[in-house]
Amino acid sequence: MGFGVFIHRSDSIYNDRPAEQYQFPGQYLRRVEACVGDWIIYYEPSKVDESRGYFAVAKVQQVILDPAKPDMYLALIEPGTYLDFVNPVPFNGMNGIVEKSVLNDEGRISGRAQSAVRQISPSDFNRIIDLGLDSNELLLPRVDETGTSLGFQDEQAPFEFEQSRDRVSYIGSRIVRDRIFRRIVLRAYDERCAITGLKLINGGGRAEVSAAHIRPVEANGPDVVNNGIALSGTAHWMFDRGLISLSDDLEILISRQVNDLESVQAFINKTSRPLAPARQIERPHPRFLQWHREYCFKQ
Repeated sequence: MGFGVFIHRSDSIYNDRPAEQYQFPGQYLRRVEACVGDWIIYYEPSKVDESRGYFAVAKVQQVILDPAKPDMYLALIEPGTYLDFVNPVPFNGMNGIVEKSVLNDEGRISGRAQSAVRQISPSDFNRIIDLGLDSNELLLPRVDETGTSLGFQDEQAPFEFEQSRDRVSYIGSRIVRDRIFRRIVLRAYDERCAITGLKLINGGGRAEVSAAHIRPVEANGPDVVNNGIALSGTAHWMFDRGLISLSDDLEILISRQVNDLESVQAFINKTSRPLAPARQIERPHPRFLQWHREYCFKQ
């Protein structure tokens, strides 16, 4: 097992769904297999318009042959592990190249930087995670550091490994993931409710809007921005109970089971369309919207 970097473009020709699967040719099989059971960081090349750089982290669950294309493979992402970064990390940051593993002995960028799949050192993984998640808070405490230990103590592990394990615990925490998901979704929607269009800030400067999963975490909905939507309290309640939903072309749908249609129509914004993020990649994905209509929306 080991950390890795997977290159992905938002306009990729491959059948990639970063929160679910990564398609690749056989030449990268050994490198991808080396990441099974461990974490990888997604990277979008700088030559892509509005490149996100290093933009997310996920855990590789297994590798299989692509049933639709036998000459290709799929790296399947462990459900519930994908997480968008709060801050996309550029390849070349304020302190130089972030991924030091791509530098040769002379300190120049080597051919490894062009590889779609590559190994990454624990120190590089730690650095990119810290920059991407903006974790100024202390990392979560180790669960095995409470209580009194009996018998022989384990041999001390290398420091880099301990730091990486702390970060893995951090990104695996549901509390942390909810907080990060809220930040990226509210930023995409400018802290406005998508249904009403209102931007309400309380006395403490906090937006009175929440980040709702379109496909819930309990139903294997990923923590990806296009599975999120910013909603005020009432809109969130109605969305979760299937009284409102969205079509694939982003039209607000109202359930026939609503008992006060006129009030609901007055509640939503006058366009009958939700406020949508400016970037296409951040808008609700039809796959998640379809799930909500099929399993939640009361037709």
